[in-house]
Amino acid sequence: MDLTAFCLQQVALAKEFESLVKADKRFEICADVVLGLVCFRLKGSNELNQNLLKRITKSRELHLVPCQLSGRFVLRFAICARTTESRHIQQAWCHITQLSFELLQEQPH
Repeated sequence: MDLTAFCLQQVALAKEFESLVKADKRFEICADVVLGLVCFRLKGSNELNQNLLKRITKSRELHLVPCQLSGRFVLRFAICARTTESRHIQQAWCHITQLSFELLQEQPH
Protein backbone atom coordinates (compact mmCIF):
# COMPACT_ATOMS: atom_id res chain seq x y z
CA MET A 1 0.00 0.00 0.00
CA ASP A 2 1.44 3.37 -0.94
CA LEU A 3 1.47 6.34 1.41
CA THR A 4 -1.47 8.08 -0.24
CA ALA A 5 -3.67 4.99 -0.03
CA PHE A 6 -2.61 4.50 3.60
CA CYS A 7 -3.54 8.09 4.50
CA LEU A 8 -6.89 7.80 2.74
CA GLN A 9 -7.60 4.57 4.60
CA GLN A 10 -6.72 6.21 7.95
CA VAL A 11 -9.02 9.14 7.22
CA ALA A 12 -11.89 6.84 6.22
CA LEU A 13 -11.50 4.78 9.41
CA ALA A 14 -11.29 7.93 11.54
CA LYS A 15 -14.47 9.23 9.90
CA GLU A 16 -16.13 5.89 10.67
CA PHE A 17 -15.15 6.23 14.34
CA GLU A 18 -16.32 9.85 14.34
CA SER A 19 -19.73 8.80 13.02
CA LEU A 20 -20.07 6.24 15.84
CA VAL A 21 -19.24 8.92 18.42
CA LYS A 22 -21.71 11.39 16.88
CA ALA A 23 -24.47 8.76 16.87
CA ASP A 24 -24.20 8.29 20.65
CA LYS A 25 -25.78 11.21 22.54
CA ARG A 26 -23.57 10.54 25.58
CA PHE A 27 -20.47 11.64 23.65
CA GLU A 28 -19.19 14.66 21.75
CA ILE A 29 -16.52 15.32 19.14
CA CYS A 30 -14.12 17.98 20.38
CA ALA A 31 -12.10 18.88 17.27
CA ASP A 32 -12.06 18.35 13.54
CA VAL A 33 -10.88 14.91 12.53
CA VAL A 34 -7.36 15.21 11.13
CA LEU A 35 -5.88 12.23 9.29
CA GLY A 36 -6.40 9.30 11.68
CA LEU A 37 -7.02 11.29 14.88
CA VAL A 38 -10.42 11.64 16.55
CA CYS A 39 -10.75 13.81 19.68
CA PHE A 40 -13.85 12.98 21.71
CA ARG A 41 -15.22 12.81 25.25
CA LEU A 42 -18.20 11.83 27.31
CA LYS A 43 -20.48 14.79 27.90
CA GLY A 44 -19.84 15.70 31.50
CA SER A 45 -17.01 16.60 33.81
CA ASN A 46 -13.28 16.30 33.27
CA GLU A 47 -13.24 13.86 36.19
CA LEU A 48 -15.75 11.61 34.43
CA ASN A 49 -13.55 11.50 31.34
CA GLN A 50 -10.41 10.92 33.41
CA ASN A 51 -12.15 7.97 35.04
CA LEU A 52 -13.16 6.60 31.65
CA LEU A 53 -9.56 6.82 30.46
CA LYS A 54 -8.40 5.00 33.61
CA ARG A 55 -10.82 2.16 32.86
CA ILE A 56 -9.76 1.98 29.23
CA THR A 57 -6.09 1.90 30.21
CA LYS A 58 -6.67 -0.68 32.96
CA SER A 59 -8.49 -2.97 30.50
CA ARG A 60 -5.37 -3.12 28.28
CA GLU A 61 -7.58 -3.51 25.20
CA LEU A 62 -6.95 -0.02 23.80
CA HIS A 63 -4.51 2.79 24.27
CA LEU A 64 -5.92 6.31 24.16
CA VAL A 65 -3.92 9.44 24.86
CA PRO A 66 -5.57 12.40 26.59
CA CYS A 67 -5.15 16.10 26.02
CA GLN A 68 -6.68 19.35 27.21
CA LEU A 69 -8.71 21.40 24.73
CA SER A 70 -10.15 24.66 26.01
CA GLY A 71 -9.88 23.39 29.58
CA ARG A 72 -11.68 20.13 28.82
CA PHE A 73 -10.14 16.68 29.30
CA VAL A 74 -10.35 14.99 25.90
CA LEU A 75 -9.64 11.45 24.73
CA ARG A 76 -7.72 10.97 21.49
CA PHE A 77 -8.32 7.90 19.34
CA ALA A 78 -5.52 7.51 16.81
CA ILE A 79 -5.54 5.15 13.85
CA CYS A 80 -1.94 4.61 12.85
CA ALA A 81 -1.44 0.91 12.03
CA ARG A 82 -1.48 -0.26 8.43
CA THR A 83 -3.44 -3.36 9.45
CA THR A 84 -6.36 -1.48 11.07
CA GLU A 85 -9.71 -2.42 9.55
CA SER A 86 -13.31 -1.40 10.10
CA ARG A 87 -13.86 -4.37 12.41
CA HIS A 88 -11.16 -2.99 14.72
CA ILE A 89 -12.96 0.37 14.83
CA GLN A 90 -16.23 -1.36 15.68
CA GLN A 91 -14.58 -3.48 18.39
CA ALA A 92 -12.87 -0.43 19.92
CA TRP A 93 -16.13 1.54 19.99
CA CYS A 94 -18.00 -1.39 21.53
CA HIS A 95 -15.36 -1.60 24.26
CA ILE A 96 -15.43 2.16 24.93
CA THR A 97 -19.22 2.26 25.12
CA GLN A 98 -19.36 -0.77 27.44
CA LEU A 99 -16.89 0.82 29.86
CA SER A 100 -18.77 4.12 29.59
CA PHE A 101 -22.07 2.41 30.38
CA GLU A 102 -20.56 0.79 33.48
CA LEU A 103 -19.02 4.08 34.60
CA LEU A 104 -22.24 6.04 34.11
CA GLN A 105 -24.25 3.41 36.01
CA GLU A 106 -22.03 4.04 39.03
CA GLN A 107 -22.55 7.80 38.97
CA PRO A 108 -24.94 9.31 41.53
CA HIS A 109 -28.17 10.46 39.85
